[in-house]
Amino acid sequence: MGVSAPDMVAALRQAFGDLIRDSHEHCGDATVVVQREDALEVLRELRDRPEFAFNFLIDVTAVDYLGRTPRFEVVYHLFSLPKNQRLRVKIGVSEPDPWVYSVLPLWKAANWLEREAWDMFGIRFVGHPDLRRILLYEQFVGHPLRKDYPVTQRQPIIPEREVVENDWKFYGKA
Repeated sequence: MGVSAPDMVAALRQAFGDLIRDSHEHCGDATVVVQREDALEVLRELRDRPEFAFNFLIDVTAVDYLGRTPRFEVVYHLFSLPKNQRLRVKIGVSEPDPWVYSVLPLWKAANWLEREAWDMFGIRFVGHPDLRRILLYEQFVGHPLRKDYPVTQRQPIIPEREVVENDWKFYGKA
């Protein structure tokens, strides 16, 4: 079984010092806040150091705190399979230039997760090799999970796409 959330936060503060800007525990889960510029280094160490071994990226998402500075938070949910421990890492992201570094080099699972956060919130993941919409069509204007997205906004009408006809080939059958 993993260590308690307070013990996890204490270990993270000891290991990373001032790189951990804030932390808290709630319902048994530990959360740390890091700066955007330090995030890739901290996340890499969380994955690679045996005392943490957060080798599984559960999710990457974002939160919009309209009216607060910084407006957005990018949230990483990590899990250590060997230690059966969860950790949430948050990065504050400003409204005028919403970006963070891509963690795709660390966890391949970040590919679609980062694309979803881009699509829904408009947060760019610098270094992502294929950052394009994943849930909405390319002509869609805006990012619908932003709190200031106008719910009555009409989107451009695009022509219907042709149905793709495939001559499916099944392996082992003619």
